[in-house]
This record gives sequence, C-alpha cells and structure tokens, in this order.
Amino acid sequence: MKTRGTIDRREFIRGTTLAGLGVVTVNRFPAPALALGGWPSEKVVVAVMGLNGRGMVLARNFMRSKNTEVAYLCDVDASVLAKARGELQQDQTRSPGAIGDFRRALDDKDVDAIVIAAPDHWHAPAAILALDAGKHVYVEKPASHNARELELLVGAQQKYARVVQIGNQQRSGVRSIEVIQAIREGLIGRPYLARAWYANTRGSIGRGKAAPVPSNLDYEMWQGPAPRTPFRDNVVHYNWHWFRRWGTGEICNNGTHEIDVARWALGVDYPASVSSAGGRYHFDDDWEFTDTQEAVFEFEGGKTLIWQGQSCNGTRILGRGRGAQILGTAGSVVLDRDGYAQYDLKGAVVKEGREAAVADALDFAGNDAHTSAHIENFANGVRTGEALRSPVSEIAKSVLLCHLGNIAQYTGRKLRIERSTGRIVGDQDAMTYWQRDYAPGWAPTM
Repeated sequence: MKTRGTIDRREFIRGTTLAGLGVVTVNRFPAPALALGGWPSEKVVVAVMGLNGRGMVLARNFMRSKNTEVAYLCDVDASVLAKARGELQQDQTRSPGAIGDFRRALDDKDVDAIVIAAPDHWHAPAAILALDAGKHVYVEKPASHNARELELLVGAQQKYARVVQIGNQQRSGVRSIEVIQAIREGLIGRPYLARAWYANTRGSIGRGKAAPVPSNLDYEMWQGPAPRTPFRDNVVHYNWHWFRRWGTGEICNNGTHEIDVARWALGVDYPASVSSAGGRYHFDDDWEFTDTQEAVFEFEGGKTLIWQGQSCNGTRILGRGRGAQILGTAGSVVLDRDGYAQYDLKGAVVKEGREAAVADALDFAGNDAHTSAHIENFANGVRTGEALRSPVSEIAKSVLLCHLGNIAQYTGRKLRIERSTGRIVGDQDAMTYWQRDYAPGWAPTM
C-alpha cells in the first residue's frame, strides 16, 4: 500500500518537500501478539495524531491505560500541540515527544500503533500509511472520507494483517452489548425497524473569507491528501466537518455511531436500497451538507433503518438527544450511551439497564466511559489477539451506509445497492461520488 509519487519517509523527514511517502521493508508477524516481540505483558506504544477535542480524550486515555503508553503527540498546529503537551504531561511518567508531522512516528521502530483523530480527509490515508509501515491503527469514525477509501482501508488491513479498531466506542458499552445480545435471543421478537438520530443546536458558520494562514498552523500539512485551496477563516479547527473537501457531514460525524448501533441491533449488512430527503434549512451560510436529513435504508428480509439528523434543532426524540430505537414483533428497545429501556407493544417499560457512568450525549469530544474500555479492547487485540469490538471489516459496513446516505442526498433519488458488496447498481452518475480527487502524490492505492 503506498501513495503515488512516493519517496522514502526518511528522505521526507530529512527535509525533502514532497507529498507522498514510500514503502519500507517491515517484518510481517503471524499473530497480533507477536507484534510486540511475543510478550503480551508489554505495553502498546502509540502516537496520537490530532489533538483537538476527541484527540485529547484519546491521548489521555491511552496515557492512563495500564496496557498502553504514548510516545508521540502529533498536531499540525503548534499552539494546540504545546497546549496538549502541557495539559497531558502529568498523565504518564514518560514525557511524550511533540511532533508536527505524524509520519516521523512511522519510522520509530518502538511505536506499535498510530491513533488517528485528525479531520476525516486524513483518516484512511494516514491509516494506510501506518499499516504500510507495520503499525496497528486506532482510527476515529468515519475512518474514511468516501466509500472507495473504505474499500482500500479494509484491503490494507487484510494485506498487512494488523489490528485496526474504529472509534465506535458504544460497541464497548456493557449495557449496549447486553441488550443487543438479548435482542438476538428474542427479547422483542423479530426486529424489523430501527430509528437512529442525533439532535443538536449548532449555530451558523457564516460566510468565510480568505485570510492569512496563522503562523502556528502548518496549513499545507493540514490539507494533506485534499486538493489545495486558499485558507479561509471559518474552517479550522472544527467547521471543516461541513465542507465536502474535508468533512463528511452530520450523518458520518454522529450518524456513524447511531447508525452502527441500529444496524448492529437489526443484524443486517448491506442494504437493497437507500434514499434521502433533507437540506440546509436553518441558516444561509457556507455549510455544504444537510442540517436536516432523513435517510432510509431498506434491507432484504423485511428490515428498515431510518436515520434522522437534526444538526440545528435540538428537539429531543423519545427523550434523548441521540440514540436508537428498535421495533420488534413483541416489543421495542430504546438505547443510547447511558443504557437502554425495553418496552412492551403498548409502550409500557418492561426493563431498564443503565450504564454505571452517565455521559453528556452532545459532548463533541465524546468523553465517556466507553472510550477507556474500547482502548483496552484495542490494546488487548494487539497484545493477545483478543477479538476487536469494532474491527474495520465490520464497522466499514455501517460507515458505508452513511456515505450512501450522502450520495442519495446529492443525487436526489433512490439508490439500488448490490447486497453482496454495498456498491451502487445501475447509476454511473451516483458512482461519481464513490471516490474523490486528491492532491498530487496523495491518492492511496492498493
């Protein structure tokens, strides 16, 4: 796995200014535990890429875990990097290195894994470079900017036989695991419909204007794989989510979590069709995705999943700002990160299961108790071969639903899907959204 126009990583670090990196020869290990020299008691040494919001939560949890250690903090914003290092220096005995370019960590043989919390357009390219360098990967959702990157990432994981965990941390929630298993065993009869939602009151991002690049920001590296464009004052560090060049919209931002839970509960893989309705209704600004969306995913076997995104209207659904509801022939379940409630067919509560710690459902950083459990599962996957709760091969199916929801919205029509591959059938125009253009030298390839 490499990018076009590649050069050796060491050449880049010595000062050559080219976008791509080359392939280095690394040992290929027959089992995950052997990636640490065959000693499962050793800590997994990681580099954390991206330190705004979620990245800080991940860095702190990786530092505090008994099975992991942070060797590098990585960010393209020098101010963010300095602040993170200052705030985190008490969280582990070893003081981590601070670097602007995560690729320096790929050359360190003592680094076992890369943790990716950079913007969406970086997820798959960075993960593929890390896998090519022999590293394991913990990557935040959606793990890709487009559907083709998902295919490449799954292929790279299989090719290099490394551990790749996606940051869908509710898969590590005790109550979520409990109730999904109960649904599998007939708790609500045959599940046939799932609703997933997210409701927030995001403000306008306004109309941006061209501006000088801040002196603390390496904007060239921030753009990375994305085609180049002048710096504007309403993009960095969060609003990139709402621009197609870098982001993937609310359905891939928060929908990835809730749609994954809904698909998990229904026990389905790829849909037969996808449709979407919605728009940018709340504000007239630079936001390029919907702020209001309903996407419908129909599966064989009489099962349907509905996504409802409310980026700018925080009206709660079933009393929750985010969550999933699963309807079955004998009742229903509503669940979120705080737990679940089981109902009979008349809507009476039959049983409730609450997580030990309650989270802020709309916390942008996702600082909840599931994260530490998810990280422990990843570390054990590397150290001992423990089964991952969110392996890329499984979570890619949920992320693909999100990308398909965007494509259905772009085209304004129902998409027919090949149920064995998840690819769009008979619509070449829709397939033009399957992948993206890249900056020269950055296109990931197999």
